Amino acid sequence: MLALIDGRDSRAPVQIPRPEAVRGGEPVEEVRAIVQDVQIRGDEALLEYTRRFDRARLRPEELRVDEVTIGRARKLVRPELIAALEVMKERLTETHERQLRSTWLDRRDGELIGELIRPVRRAGIYVPGGRAAYPSSVMMGVVPATVAGVEGIAVASPPDPNGEVAEPVLAACAVAGVTEVYRMGGAQAIAALASGTESVRPVQKIVGPGNVYVTIAKRLVQNIVGIDSEAGPTEIAIIADGSADPGAVAADIIAQAEHGPHGAHVLITWEPEFAEVVLVRIEQQLSMHPRGEDVENALIEGGTAVLVRDLEQAIETTNAFAPEHLELIFDGAFDLLDEIRNAGAVFVGEWSPVPVGDYVAGTNHVLPSGGTARWSSGLTSNDFVKSIYVSGLERRALERLAPHIDALAEAEGLPWHARSVRARLELPDPLS
Repeated sequence: MLALIDGRDSRAPVQIPRPEAVRGGEPVEEVRAIVQDVQIRGDEALLEYTRRFDRARLRPEELRVDEVTIGRARKLVRPELIAALEVMKERLTETHERQLRSTWLDRRDGELIGELIRPVRRAGIYVPGGRAAYPSSVMMGVVPATVAGVEGIAVASPPDPNGEVAEPVLAACAVAGVTEVYRMGGAQAIAALASGTESVRPVQKIVGPGNVYVTIAKRLVQNIVGIDSEAGPTEIAIIADGSADPGAVAADIIAQAEHGPHGAHVLITWEPEFAEVVLVRIEQQLSMHPRGEDVENALIEGGTAVLVRDLEQAIETTNAFAPEHLELIFDGAFDLLDEIRNAGAVFVGEWSPVPVGDYVAGTNHVLPSGGTARWSSGLTSNDFVKSIYVSGLERRALERLAPHIDALAEAEGLPWHARSVRARLELPDPLS
């Protein structure tokens, strides 16, 4: 079920293939047409696409979910879900407060230098729908935006054929404190958030996962709004040895394959017998899964067991692969964190499966995938702020720096760069 790659004959990192993304067959022009149509015709186009793709017939005044409905959803879901969402909110808030950058100004030697940190005014959080409800996606987008100080937060989620957003999603909005929720999904929702319509106020930043239509739409509106990333299908890599429970490792691989096709689900080990047992456990557990056939197909497409010579090769292989999620389940894993260079999130030890990070670890689950962890990071509160540089000089500081400006301006052939400085210094010093 998992393809086997034996890399023990080399000490070089093993090259792990990813499933063929839908690139080349991406519906770019179709999405472009949708985005442009919504930008031109506003609500009319947005409602047409909602009827076509979500089979929901809405009027313009029904695009936005009223606050009473949002508040009522909190009472309609199970109390256990509300408790879990509150824990999630609390733990995410603590993490994102710790990472948030702050304004700094440094005054010395006649100079002022620093940065002003300012939040964007409005942010849009896209929450997928369809086969399942994702209240966790609400919290992962809303909490860092709230911590950053964003004034207006709008959530968009596709409605069902009855025109309703899933109750767990609305309940999460209530817990997160969001009152602006729209019944819209897909590329048309991204276009509406980016450009605005008669009923939807535009935002400056859009974050959140989605299908290929959402991903392409985010790419197309980057010229007018910021986005988090083009998050692709889910990925997990597990470095494990015989000290790990093979049944738990099998469950971790299956858990990620639940997300659907095109994902990558990788086991890396230097113990062939352990890999064999994990494969057996996967087959056993799939027979009990309610969507076993779908999950099995995802594993056939993107599942890989990699045999390496030793732990060193395992880590180098993982760094080359740059997975979205990385589990380290072997003795001494914590001591080797310094060796991990490329991953969206790392889960250390046998008691730290990826679903903890998906929900209540306090880390964000909006993470780089497709190898982009080589240069990018997961969603943070800093994704919702801007840095504005500040510089101010007294005359004595400008006099000190002027010769350096002269030299650089001459080298670059920009004489009036130097002149703008000298014009000031030729003025009489009012203090002399």
